[in-house]
Amino acid sequence: MSGISINAIKKTFGPTSVLSNISLEIADGEFLTLLGPSGCGKSTLLRILAGLEVQTGGSVSIGDRVVDGVRPKRRDVAMVFQSYALYPHMTVAQNMALPLRMRRLSAWQRLPLLGRFMPRTTARVAEIERDVTRTAKALGIGHLLARKPGQLSGGQRQRVAVGRAMVRDPAVFLMDEPLSNLDAKLRVQMRAEIKELHNRLGTTFVYVTHDQAEAMTLSDRVAVMLDGELLQVAPPHDIYADPDDRRVAEFIGLPKINMLEGVVREDGRVAVATIAVPIGEGLPVGAVVTIGIRPEMFDLATPGDSFSLSGTVRLVEHMGSDLFVHLDIGGQREPLVARLDASRAPAIAGAHSLSVRFDPKRALLFAADGKRLRQCSNSSVSAGAVREIVS
Repeated sequence: MSGISINAIKKTFGPTSVLSNISLEIADGEFLTLLGPSGCGKSTLLRILAGLEVQTGGSVSIGDRVVDGVRPKRRDVAMVFQSYALYPHMTVAQNMALPLRMRRLSAWQRLPLLGRFMPRTTARVAEIERDVTRTAKALGIGHLLARKPGQLSGGQRQRVAVGRAMVRDPAVFLMDEPLSNLDAKLRVQMRAEIKELHNRLGTTFVYVTHDQAEAMTLSDRVAVMLDGELLQVAPPHDIYADPDDRRVAEFIGLPKINMLEGVVREDGRVAVATIAVPIGEGLPVGAVVTIGIRPEMFDLATPGDSFSLSGTVRLVEHMGSDLFVHLDIGGQREPLVARLDASRAPAIAGAHSLSVRFDPKRALLFAADGKRLRQCSNSSVSAGAVREIVS
């Protein structure tokens, strides 16, 4: 068993709280991503799991063993760093072999000259070389074993870093922003390779990123973090379509979800701009709420549409298969963004004003404190819409 149990983890640096009472259960073999902006505490939490950082409070278990106070090399985890952390003077083979040499050879056996004369050194070194070669071939870098990191591309260095972790056959893989130094095209390729690696190994992966595309495509579940707090843990589709919190809804999705301020009327409708949306039933009259509408939920309005918003066209972005139309809506602080099919381009060409419609059953409702009001809204968003944010 290599599941992970995180119980009430806290971390402070002096007077600054970095992690606030984080509790999380990660199943054996699960791919879980810690997603959030820079500085939210996700990398600190990963380092605590690895044993590279000591928590201020709480406990961590890996499998059935509490690992608080256990040294990193005794935790049976392997970490892949953002910077690759490869030794420039060593070959690929030597970099990949290093963790095995540290684990399987004694200090005497690792000596450059005398080590070869120690008992069983030759057999163990041969075993290490076989394991390195097998892992390198599995990652498609077998032909690079004699090269040094300076002779490799960014993608090749990333594969070497993954191989160095993989060769140990750990119970848990920990990955800290492993693709952030790669260009966009290579990131897409490498995240597919990481997903295939997880499917093949079936090992527990904990992955840290600020990139929602990586989180949505790789993960079994996503844990969204902000300011040291864990806001929501759920499968990617639920994070997108059924967020618990306004901050989660705003962090996930490109373009960002539209947030429209409104007030609950006596008839249970929410007054927004020039329309009244029937999603406020049961709420106090006069309550200030926010309606969240994803850009892809809009289409061009037709005469007689009950739920349409009109505004002045500020900007039209042509994105190939899509159009991002920015509209200034009366009474709202930010422009509304509608994601329309590119076939709509002739209909909006040169338009100074535009009306777009939406289905209120697909809108999300949030209270003034940002918490989701589920009893008053319907979260029927298709899986296809979730996939769109990673395109």
